[in-house]
Amino acid sequence: MDTKPIKVLLIEDNIGDYQIILRMLDKSENTKFELTHVPRLSTGLKVLQNDIFDIILLDLGLPDCQGLKSFQVTLKKHPSIPIIILTGLANEETGINAIKYGAQDYLVKGEFNGKLLVRAIQYAIERKKVEGLFIY
Repeated sequence: MDTKPIKVLLIEDNIGDYQIILRMLDKSENTKFELTHVPRLSTGLKVLQNDIFDIILLDLGLPDCQGLKSFQVTLKKHPSIPIIILTGLANEETGINAIKYGAQDYLVKGEFNGKLLVRAIQYAIERKKVEGLFIY
């Protein structure tokens, strides 16, 4: 087991959703996480210039960028970091498009638990490694 924590950047404007995700990650027994939270895409992109993250959890309903555009902007600037989309909308078409465009996963808020989130993060990182784009 790797003892180094997984560095997660959560780009999410809803403080309640942030707290839920924080609790989910804190409860993980076998994997440790270091969570950085920012409420806007612009802030997240600035943070990504100065720090290295293992994964990005990205909300699609941000104040400064909406929908898949926020994902596309993030992916274009940081193609080597796996991105999991978080959304409050259970829109299957958006989820499929996100995966087609390169998202590692698409999770609907309120429809996943901590174990599923941890597994999605671990699998996303491993898939990105297999793609040969993951940078340590």
